[in-house]
Amino acid sequence: MGAELLNIEVCYASDDLQFLQALQVPAGTTIAAALALSDLPARLPQLDVQSAPIGLYGKKKSADTVLREHDRIEVYRPLIADPKQARRRRKAAV
Repeated sequence: MGAELLNIEVCYASDDLQFLQALQVPAGTTIAAALALSDLPARLPQLDVQSAPIGLYGKKKSADTVLREHDRIEVYRPLIADPKQARRRRKAAV
């Protein structure tokens, strides 16, 4: 019998691109290894996947986190505005 395979997804979104890729990886695969197996680095060479913030389902995780079945790896982009400042500006405009 072969090694157990996990079904996972890798996703990233920017203003002009949405990336979602389903992968099957061996049990014990880390986030970093799954990102390397994905097409994301090739599709977005300007994105430094190694230093970008990453998480699983909206919760920040480290690259050495071991994946589980149906995990969705999310690669986050930097904020373009401070959310607190944006709320203050909206409230002041009302």
